[in-house]
Amino acid sequence: MQAGDGASGRSGHGWRHFVRHYLEMVVAMLAGMVVLGAVVRGVLAPTGVEYSMTTQPELVTLEMAFDMSAGMVLWMRRRGHGWASTLEMCGAMFAPAVVLIPLLWLDVVDTGTMMMLEHVAMFVLMLLVMLRRRGEYGLGVRERLA
Repeated sequence: MQAGDGASGRSGHGWRHFVRHYLEMVVAMLAGMVVLGAVVRGVLAPTGVEYSMTTQPELVTLEMAFDMSAGMVLWMRRRGHGWASTLEMCGAMFAPAVVLIPLLWLDVVDTGTMMMLEHVAMFVLMLLVMLRRRGEYGLGVRERLA
């Protein structure tokens, strides 16, 4: 990498870009969750379908992962990321549900705990996915070694 390409470990530019991208992904997931969640509830409201964490925790959990993923897909594709990294990021949204829903069924966790653990795991997994592809998310060779 060349000195002026934003990968200099001394300037910290790569880390700033990495953190900025992480925060952009958080905003994209929240936007997807709010916008698509409102659409789903708006469509279901006239039908009288009760759809909540109390009555349908599995569906709410999967819908939330989908909504967050949709927001992230739109933002990542707009920013020029490839499908492989985009789908890995979506996987980070669904992986916690795959683990936590069976734990809910086994009464190991309740719905509140499941929701909290799911969100914490999503943020951690998103960070791990980004660290896996450091170069794509703003960290150059020098910063990878630091």
